[in-house]
Amino acid sequence: MNSKIQNLQKKLPGIGDAALIFSEVDRLYFTGFPASDGILVVGCNETCQFITDKRYSEAAARKLGDGNVTASSDFYADADKLLRSAGQSTVAIENERLTLSAFDELQKKLPDYRFRSDSALCDAINELRMFKSNDEVNKILAAQKIAEDAFDYILGFIAPGKTEREIALALDFFMLSHGAQALSFETIAVSGVNSSMPHGVPSDKKIEDGDFITMDYGAVVDGYHSDMTRTVAVGHVSERQKLIYRTVLEAQLAGLAALKDGVTGKDADKAARDVIEAAGFGEQFTHSTGHGVGVEIHEAPYLSTKSGYTLHTGNVVTVEPGIYLPGECGVRIEDMALITEDGARNLTNCPKELIIL
Repeated sequence: MNSKIQNLQKKLPGIGDAALIFSEVDRLYFTGFPASDGILVVGCNETCQFITDKRYSEAAARKLGDGNVTASSDFYADADKLLRSAGQSTVAIENERLTLSAFDELQKKLPDYRFRSDSALCDAINELRMFKSNDEVNKILAAQKIAEDAFDYILGFIAPGKTEREIALALDFFMLSHGAQALSFETIAVSGVNSSMPHGVPSDKKIEDGDFITMDYGAVVDGYHSDMTRTVAVGHVSERQKLIYRTVLEAQLAGLAALKDGVTGKDADKAARDVIEAAGFGEQFTHSTGHGVGVEIHEAPYLSTKSGYTLHTGNVVTVEPGIYLPGECGVRIEDMALITEDGARNLTNCPKELIIL
């Protein structure tokens, strides 16, 4: 039984006798084993069993140990046996991740249990996931190194006449062929007027002289994501473009400087947002400043104007302010940072000064 499961068991009293974890991402977090199907049963006592089908049972047993895996053809029946044998009657579920139809089926298949379907279990899991161990940070760093190498590569690939789609595909191929098990999300590569769309989809638009190109992408290693954004220019840039870029960079550096144990996500967001507002572009910064990164690309804690989170040592968050001018251009710069006792450690080792290709 690993420390993550033990930490969950410490939180279970007051939540339920046991927890049924259905979501793939939470199962991966607790077991380190990726599987598209299964139930992780965790009890307040020593109960801990991963119930899965025979497609995964052998590999799961190698990862988790034979005694912690049940090869099953009926997940609910085996969960029932396990819960009954441990005398567990109040069972917590992930209300944020279980569909209504799945919950209805669960109640029909296991009618003898009281299911706690409020946010208590998800709140407990989300809190645990916010604090990254050294091992988790190392996995994020490994994913980030692949993304940084991809950036070095793409600088030599970008040229007038290349399309946004070609740039995105080149980034994807580089990451997947250099150790990434998956992409963190669908790569964003947008240029010129398209760069004003924060989550624009790469198109067949060709790169032109004077374009900004914003690239937002990441890699996955051992289930952990990286996330970075860089904006570069091609050919020449105007004084206005330089002003926009400089403002975003100053905001990003201010956001990073504000990070430390005890700072609220709202105040960290404000540190970056104040710079952009002071430059007269406040209405053109249209999204939050950052988010947590781990086994999901977006997870707690969040840096935003409405954030209720306080940052603590061990959190990994992004800082990614931007300015977006429809019909003109956009700029975003994003790093990941680890909150430490005396500030923050930048996990992104990539140049941020304006690069003109």
